[in-house]
Amino acid sequence: MVGATSSHQFIAAPGQGLNCDRISALRAPAGTLCGRTLKTVSMHHKLWGTGAHYMAMIFELPDGVAGRESDGGITARAVSRSFGAVRAVEHMDFHAPAGKVTALIGPNGAGKTTLLLMLASLLAPDEGSISVGGLDPRRDRAAVRARLGWMPDTLGVWESLTAREILTQMARFYRLPAPGIARRVAQLLERVRLDDLADQPARVLSRGQQQRLSLARALIHEPSVLLLDEPASGLDPGSRVELRLMLRQLAAEGKAVVVSSHVLSELDEIADGAVFVNKGRTVRQQTTEQAAAAGRRYAVTSSDMAALAAKLTALGLAFRLEDGRRPAVSLMLGGDSDAERLLRDLVLAGVGVNSFAPATGALEETYMSLEGEQE
Repeated sequence: MVGATSSHQFIAAPGQGLNCDRISALRAPAGTLCGRTLKTVSMHHKLWGTGAHYMAMIFELPDGVAGRESDGGITARAVSRSFGAVRAVEHMDFHAPAGKVTALIGPNGAGKTTLLLMLASLLAPDEGSISVGGLDPRRDRAAVRARLGWMPDTLGVWESLTAREILTQMARFYRLPAPGIARRVAQLLERVRLDDLADQPARVLSRGQQQRLSLARALIHEPSVLLLDEPASGLDPGSRVELRLMLRQLAAEGKAVVVSSHVLSELDEIADGAVFVNKGRTVRQQTTEQAAAAGRRYAVTSSDMAALAAKLTALGLAFRLEDGRRPAVSLMLGGDSDAERLLRDLVLAGVGVNSFAPATGALEETYMSLEGEQE
């Protein structure tokens, strides 16, 4: 059977573990881990062909390639992909520029994961083209994969190995120079705050800790393009803040960072732009500035709600009362300037304003408006 793992792919006979002898035989000098057996990672359930081995991804990397060069980001043009009679992606366009964080947003079943698999060169499009820094994955697969860092929504791990051993083996797979591997692994373990758990078996890691290990694994070879599927899943609030800061830093370093997430409030804090997809098609592409300028809903609370409602009525503004622990009104405003003007008018009119803030993020507002258009 030929299949893709939820992260990188490895060759192994069905039902067997992946031991060091088989790793070395597949592509020396991948290295070994003292005869330890590496269990195959979880499958993505995307299958091709009828062979008896799983397709290899990282074993195709050319010697000495670590994906450090800068590029023009990653682009998909009119890509389509079907699974039998199901048209998962249909003529979808996507672009994530270098040095920016691009959000991929859409409801369940919109085609996001299928698109990410095609961008990661783990799934071939039926139609259309993909470019990674000007390279075509169909012609330059090894060079493209050296530039890509892939973090799936579910981490597959070799449970018997430690976090340090997993990252060390991944570095060997990517043919990083042997003298620098230990240092690179230590740097990443510290960056994702797993240095205290570096020598613990992966099976003892929590969901959030496994997510951090997955991110470190995607970064091991210093790729120029990062594809992250639900990277904040399972993270505690403090780790989510750290993730936001890290992704912004990675973009500042010149990487093209693609983030697929259902937590739109998080994306407002991270993304420079967004691509919205639904029913297998691209429905909108915009920057966060464009999303904010299109207007969003604000929530206002006051010590005198009757006075607040009267003033809004006098200003000719449509609003609605919101039920909740604290009474509030919400209304649509065109942008920051409209919000500033309204707040000034309320204060000058003597209305006691307790809070005045966006009720939704800019990207969330766009998403909700597109949902309404689709109905």
